[in-house]
Amino acid sequence: MRISTRGEYGVRAMFDLALHHGQGPISLKTIAERQIVSEHYLEQLMASLRKAGLVTSKRGAQGGYELAYPPAEIRIGDIIRVLEGPITPLDCLDVSTGTGPYCGHPEQCVLRGLWKSLQDSMEQVLDNTTLEDLRQDALRLKVAEDI
Repeated sequence: MRISTRGEYGVRAMFDLALHHGQGPISLKTIAERQIVSEHYLEQLMASLRKAGLVTSKRGAQGGYELAYPPAEIRIGDIIRVLEGPITPLDCLDVSTGTGPYCGHPEQCVLRGLWKSLQDSMEQVLDNTTLEDLRQDALRLKVAEDI
């Protein structure tokens, strides 16, 4: 699985919201400027994240976006699944879409076990990393002031 700009920019925007959690709604313009992302593109991503319940939005002059939950409760895997779809290196492992398996005997496929192990490893990393973990890493690296 290759993370597209959709997933990358979405995680960056959510990370930005985590860094500024508790400060009230943050405008798309502010997030876009800090993360060097197109505001129009970010608007599309945030719409998906809002629909999935990961962010809330407020309209008006003091409006913007906020995390729907504390940073410790939002896993990177959740964000990636909303923006990219299932976390799977090959379609034959994607049981949710019904696009695989391509062969007639998946239970006898030696390579399928390899790809499943890879999928499990990716899911473990993404599902065991929260926005709070990234926020703490940023604070340790003292990059929070620069973002």
